[in-house]
Amino acid sequence: MNSMTGYGRASAALGQFTLTGQVSSVNRKSLDLTVKLPEAWESLEPAIGEQVRRVATRGKVHVDLELTGVRAAAGPEWDETAAAETIERLAAFAKTQKLEFEPTPELLWQIASSQRRGAEPPPVDEARPVIERVLAEALRGFAAMRAKEGEALLVDLLARIALISKHTAAVAERAPQVPAHYREQFRKRLREAGLEIDLNDERVLKEIALFADRCDITEELTRLRSHLDQFGVLLKADGEIGRKAEFLLLEMGREVHTIGSKANDLTISRAVIELKNELERIKEQMANVE
Repeated sequence: MNSMTGYGRASAALGQFTLTGQVSSVNRKSLDLTVKLPEAWESLEPAIGEQVRRVATRGKVHVDLELTGVRAAAGPEWDETAAAETIERLAAFAKTQKLEFEPTPELLWQIASSQRRGAEPPPVDEARPVIERVLAEALRGFAAMRAKEGEALLVDLLARIALISKHTAAVAERAPQVPAHYREQFRKRLREAGLEIDLNDERVLKEIALFADRCDITEELTRLRSHLDQFGVLLKADGEIGRKAEFLLLEMGREVHTIGSKANDLTISRAVIELKNELERIKEQMANVE
C-alpha cells in the first residue's frame, strides 16, 4: 500500500549548471501530473510523464527540473558586437539632430546590460541522460516516502477493520434474539392493554412471523462479512487499490445502513452507529491511499 503524499529530490552537474529535480504529490482521485522545466527542454515532457507513471498512478504530482549555479569565472558575458552597433546608431542619430554625443559610463552600462548574453541550457540530446538519472533518483525517494506512509496507513486501517469485524460479530450474535424479544414486548403490550390473547393464536403468530421476516438481516450480514474479507485482502495487495477500496467501502456502508433500518433493536442500533463511525474514519484514511 502506498500513500498519495510523497516527496523526492536529487541533483547532478550538467555542464556549467547544477540540475535539481524535485517530485512532490498530494491527494487526487486520478493522476494529475504537472511538469516545470526550461523551455528548451519542453520536448522531454512526454518522456518525463512516462517515467513518473511507472511509480505513481494517483495523486496530484508535480515535477520541477531547475538549472542553477551558472559558473561565471570570466565575469558577465556581453554581446559586445550588438552593444557597439547600438552606440554607433545612437551617435549617428545624434549627428542628424546636430547634437553632441559623448557616451557616459552609465549609458554604456545600460546598453551593455541590455545586450547581456544569458547562459543557455545544454541541448536536449546532451541533457537527456542527466535528466533521466536525476529524475529516477528523485522518484526513488518519492516512492520510498509514499511506501513508508502507506505502511503506517495500513496498520491503522487493519486495526479499524478488526474493530468493524468485532461490531459485526456482535450484531450477528444479537440478531437471532430480536424476534424473541419482540414477542415478549408484544405480549407485554397486550397485557398492559388488558387484552388476553393466546400467544399461540394464529393472528399473533402471523404478526411475530411478519416482524421476524422484516427484521431478518442474515443476507446483509453475509454481504458485509464478504466485503470485509475482500477489503482486508485488498489492503495487502500490490499496486493501486484506492478505487477498489472506495467501491467496497460504499457497499459496506449500504449494508450497514440497511441493517440499521431493518433490525429495529436498540443494541443493534448502537452497534450500527459504531460501524458507521468506523467506516467514515476508514473512508477519510483511504482518501490518502494510492
